[in-house]
Amino acid sequence: MNTVIETQMLIRKSVNIVFNAFVDPLITSQFWFSHSTGYLEKGKSVQWSWQKYNAKADVQVLDIQENALIRIEWGEPKSKVDFIFEKISAMETYLRIKNYDIPLEGQALMDFVIDSTGGFTTVLDAAKIHLEHGIQSNLIWDKFPPFK
Repeated sequence: MNTVIETQMLIRKSVNIVFNAFVDPLITSQFWFSHSTGYLEKGKSVQWSWQKYNAKADVQVLDIQENALIRIEWGEPKSKVDFIFEKISAMETYLRIKNYDIPLEGQALMDFVIDSTGGFTTVLDAAKIHLEHGIQSNLIWDKFPPFK
């Protein structure tokens, strides 16, 4: 069995705005990570960090199709993540995040599924709030203690 985790959200902004929010770390850092070493570009490696949690992730960009797909490999253990952007209308984008190729079994896999589902759902919620309303919601910042 190949486990695929999927989360999704309609974001009421144009597909190019939503796509750009995920490739441009100056925007992404407003709703997801604290810092990135660079823009997402096919074949490039970057590092994302979450200052509050003293956490870092190495990200390898496997594929980018403008306004349609970002495919990365990241995390520990390494897994693949697809960000799939679907234009619904001029001002609506349906964004799906799929996490797969997870090299775990049993309880470790179950724990990963729960963490990844919750994490990517929070990212989508924060992206929606930021892109639609210009609010930096701090959802990622406030997800885990300590709450300082």
